Amino acid sequence: MDKSAVVAARVDEEKDPFLISLGERVRALRARRGLTRKALARLADVSERHLANVESGVGNASIQFLRQLTAVLNCTLAEMIGDETASSPEWLMIREILRGRSDEELAMARTTLASVFDAPTSESARRDRIALIGLRGAGKSSIGRMLADHWMVPFIELSRQIETLAGCSVPEIHALYGPNAYRRYEYRALEETIRRCPRAVIATPGGIVSDPATFNLLLSHCYTVWLKASPEEHMSRVVAQGDTRPMSGNREAMEDLKNILDSRAQFYSKADQTFDTSDMTQESAFFGLLDKLRSGLQPQL
Repeated sequence: MDKSAVVAARVDEEKDPFLISLGERVRALRARRGLTRKALARLADVSERHLANVESGVGNASIQFLRQLTAVLNCTLAEMIGDETASSPEWLMIREILRGRSDEELAMARTTLASVFDAPTSESARRDRIALIGLRGAGKSSIGRMLADHWMVPFIELSRQIETLAGCSVPEIHALYGPNAYRRYEYRALEETIRRCPRAVIATPGGIVSDPATFNLLLSHCYTVWLKASPEEHMSRVVAQGDTRPMSGNREAMEDLKNILDSRAQFYSKADQTFDTSDMTQESAFFGLLDKLRSGLQPQL
């Protein structure tokens, strides 16, 4: 091992585990929302270098200071900074009940809460709407349109509904109003689609899983299918569609794509079914998905 490697190893050993975890969470959140480090720094109006330090586990003194206070006060950072889940005794007690539960138990709790507080939706009504989720390039639009034609139901491209509501294109929404405004339009578009279309096939934006409220609405009212493919296939299909933006000005485009896919995979896997379109033609993917829907939890379409 050369001298520089030894120095790097020593630096890693000296890093605080808490700051390392913090950096990992920031990277995961950034990837889930499909943002590069440079884009996040620009949108948040912070130094890209400082952001890089945080992501690499080198935090600043204020983070350590707050952490020391929480240790003495026997509370979490969420309670100290005013997170909603620490805003009342009921929130805190609910959080304690859920602490340490398995993913299966948490899914059961989420379903139970949804049945109590969300507008009731019968299982047959939910299956009448097929929603395709996943990264761009998996075939959501092409296969979704074929499914809708086969079942003779409306095909809804949710991104187009978002643009109609906003009165401008998706890139313009982000540029003019920011990502938070986009998520609000996304929720409204899905809500309106559910209200207007009791039967439909819906192609959703890849980042719809990034907003818990919108994703909960989707899972509660639609039968969801994760269309997945390899990162290489996602990239090649997008470029084949004539969109070279994934490669433009970003030498690490493939690595970014893999990070986005990894960060969203656990959310995509909440879908009712998963179908891999890798190495498949559009036609074979359509018939394969159709067979899977028929042999599995077949919708009422």
